Amino acid sequence: MNKKLISKILLIVFIATLVLTVANTFMGENNTPENQTGTLTIGNESVHYEKVGKCLEVIDGNTIQVYGVGRVQLIQVDSPSKEPGFSDAKKFVEDNCLGKTVYLDIDDKQPEDKFGRTLAIVYTNTTDINRELLDNNLAEISYFTPSEFKKGEV
Repeated sequence: MNKKLISKILLIVFIATLVLTVANTFMGENNTPENQTGTLTIGNESVHYEKVGKCLEVIDGNTIQVYGVGRVQLIQVDSPSKEPGFSDAKKFVEDNCLGKTVYLDIDDKQPEDKFGRTLAIVYTNTTDINRELLDNNLAEISYFTPSEFKKGEV
């Protein structure tokens, strides 16, 4: 065999291995035990979550895309939309969520909104994202019923 053919074969094997490794990483993440209901400690508080996934995209200051879940609307949080503060809220969520594992406490009484987005409190290993948006004046409380969460409880 000539060197060109061997190089092409090795390149194909390398690319196939790379593709399979990446696919296995994403597929395997959805089947790990941590994707089950559990408890997380944020500060001194234990919080309950129902789903776990990697934040793949930040749509705006209160909507993210989570692998294995889909679009997630941060419940009780209304960040500015195309108004002053929009980019600050979005940047905060990007800095804290994008590319990271997020834990979702999904609203038991209304798990989805009319657009099919999952309604949840979003946590990272150390942060209650919903609460931090409110505490840092990057969003306002947005409350609707029915909800398992009391107004301002996030």
